[in-house]
Parts: sequence; structure tokens; C-alpha cells
Amino acid sequence: MDILKVEKVSKTYGSGEAAVHALRNVSFTVPKGEFTVIVGESGSGKSTLLNIIGALDTPSAGRVYVDGKDIFKMKDQNRTVFRRRNIGFIFQSFNLIPELTVEQNMMFPVLLDHQKPDRRYLEELLGALHLTERRAHLPGQLSGGQQQRAAIGRALITRPALILADEPTGNLDSRNTNEVIALLKQASRKYEQTIVMITHSRSIAQTADRILQVSDGHLTDLGRCRE
Repeated sequence: MDILKVEKVSKTYGSGEAAVHALRNVSFTVPKGEFTVIVGESGSGKSTLLNIIGALDTPSAGRVYVDGKDIFKMKDQNRTVFRRRNIGFIFQSFNLIPELTVEQNMMFPVLLDHQKPDRRYLEELLGALHLTERRAHLPGQLSGGQQQRAAIGRALITRPALILADEPTGNLDSRNTNEVIALLKQASRKYEQTIVMITHSRSIAQTADRILQVSDGHLTDLGRCRE
């Protein structure tokens, strides 16, 4: 089953001679549970693509389906609710709320949706992310790796159809980078979580199930990685 389907997506900024074609007729699918990495140089269009998949930006043409739903056919309010419930985000800068503890940051998307947190699942995530002893700490009391692990937990807590990771290791050293990538792979395997991550690092890309490359707005499927 394909959790993500991108169909002939283009994105153009400006018009006439000043037009910038960030994406050109991009199409691909990602099946449930696959860990896909999108690589590309700065300015290649990979961040624009991720933002469109996450409904943070709108395409100039084309369609995006998440879990079978055409997200740009939804009304704005419905799309906001759908995004909150079905798409998890992991950012390079962590984006944790500084006044909330690790546990509160992780639960925030559930509470924002006026739902009751699954305490058993929360405890499971805290253990898997090695954050049980840090659950009452504020982000400012954590290392960069611990903050990113908390951000991963926040993305996983709603059991979203899709997780989008935007250079999630960009602010981490090599040890924490390896740990974060291992946790993302574990989430893909253990929870059958579908993950699309962008990175400029070819070595990180090789740890994924499949690599896509964006160059000058065009997408090329580089195929599956060997175990």
C-alpha cells in the first residue's frame, strides 16, 4: 500500500523572465513502512518538495496523496487538521517548546488535537528513545541528541501515516547523528512507520531503504539500498 503518492508536481516562484522553477513534473510513490531519503544540493528543490508533501507549501501543478487522501483538494481548515493527525515533522532545529518538559513536548500534538494521550505508548517511546530519565527535563537541559530524540518522539506519538524529516542530523555530531538515524530506522521497522527524509549527506542516504535525488527541480529514483 502506498502511503505517499506524488503525481506530476511542479512549483514555480515568480513569473516571466524572473520565474524560478523549483520543481518540474515530479512523480513518485512511497509504500507503507519504507524509509526513503531525498538527496540534493542546496537549491536543488528538495526542501520545496518536502514542504509540499507536508502541506506547508502548495504546488503550482500536480497532486499529493497522503494515505489515499488528495491533500490539496481539502479546504484549508480540513487540511490543517489532517496534517496534524497524519503527518509528523522532525526539523533540523528541533523546534521543541522551551517551557515544556520532554514528556509535555512529546504529548503536545495529541493534546493540541484535544485527544487523550496513550500513556502506555508514551512510556514505550520514552524507553525506546532513552528519555525515561529525562522526561521531566526542559529542552535547555538536554544535549542536542536528546532534544532531537524528543522531537522524534513528538513526531511518533500520534502514529502518523507519514513522517517528514528535514535534515534531522544537521546540528548533531557524528555519534548523535548515528544514533538518530538508527532510531528512525527502528521506527520504520518496529512501528511500520513511513519516513521521508531529506539530507545532503550521501553516507546517511545509504542507510535508507531507497534514495531519490532532486537536481534542478527534476527527481530521479536511484533505487533501493543494499542491506
